Formats: sequence, C-alpha cells, structure tokens
Amino acid sequence: MCYRTKLNARIQDIEKTFNAQFIEPEVFSPMEEINAFDFRKTPVIIDENQGEIEMFHWGLIPFWAKDDTIKKMTLNAKIETASEKPAYRNSVENRCLILANGYYEWQWLDPKGKQKQKFQITPKDQEIFAFAGIYSNWRNPENNELIYSYSIMTTEANEIMSKIHNNKKRMPVVLRKEDRNNWLSGMEISKFAFPYEVQLEAQEVY
Repeated sequence: MCYRTKLNARIQDIEKTFNAQFIEPEVFSPMEEINAFDFRKTPVIIDENQGEIEMFHWGLIPFWAKDDTIKKMTLNAKIETASEKPAYRNSVENRCLILANGYYEWQWLDPKGKQKQKFQITPKDQEIFAFAGIYSNWRNPENNELIYSYSIMTTEANEIMSKIHNNKKRMPVVLRKEDRNNWLSGMEISKFAFPYEVQLEAQEVY
C-alpha cells in the first residue's frame, strides 16, 4: 500500500521534470512526509491538461457518492481489480500522474507488527517521479463545491518491496519516465501491473 509520500522539491525542478506549469503555485507546500489520512491537496497532472500541474485531494470520491466518507477507503486502488470495483470503475480511464520524490513504507520486525522499521523508497533513475493514479470529480451536495480527488494505483510487490512491505506485499505503481504519456493516454491498465516495475532503492529512516 502507499499512505506516506514525499515531495519537498522546488517548484521549478518539478515543472522542469514534467514540462508542465503549476496553476496555483501558492497552494503548493514542499513536504518531507505527506500523510494520506490528512486528505490534503498534492500536485498531479491529469490526462486532459498535460501541460498543467494541479492540486487534487488524496482519497478518491466517486461522482455518485452521497458524502465524502468513502475517501478513507480509496487512498489506494488495486490495479488488478480497479476496473471491477464500484468506487473506481468509473474512474479507471481518468488517468493522472501523482508527483513525488519519495515514499515511505514500514517493515514488520515481528509477526504482529509491534516493532517496525521505516524505509524511504525512491526510484534509482528519477529524482522526481510519478505514481500512476486515477481521479474523479465530485460535487458536494451540501455546498455545491466541486472536489477533485485521486487514488494511487498499487500492484504486487517486487523483490525489494516484498522484503520491506512484508505483511501485505504490495507497492504503488511508480511509472518509468518513458511510460508517463502511455499511462495518461489510456494504455491498457493491466500492462502496469507487476511484473511492471522500476528499479527502487530503500533507505532506513530513524
């Protein structure tokens, strides 16, 4: 799974990496650790506006939701079943890049996870990278506000992540640089499931 990410890069470096411009640069705050359960806005690039970096809420709210409570359950979407699940199936063709320069995972050191070791994970060949994501637009019936939200796709863990995320053995889909446009243009979702992977590095965090 993926519930903690990192994006503390400078705006100009993010824009250069993705050849896109922030629409609201004043809304972006570099963060060493982003907690999914804060449901905050983070930078994304969507399929319809690939030259723009927008700020969407983490935690996908499908258009049909009566309220936003579902977002607690939609921080991640399993790539193998997203097309079938009611929360995601209307959004699997709404593709986005979720921008980051790291994410965190905890290795269980005992069978019940009472002791854990934190790791920071980064791809070897990308300082700033993108998770594969899907997004949705939802209008709050209470105040008519339009909310844009996303979910990070996850897949079966590769070798390094199986050792770190040793309780669930899942990992977020980190896109290869050359596949960002393929994801946004709607390439078959199954092509991004494991064994699709990038080379990852893990560093212990104390």
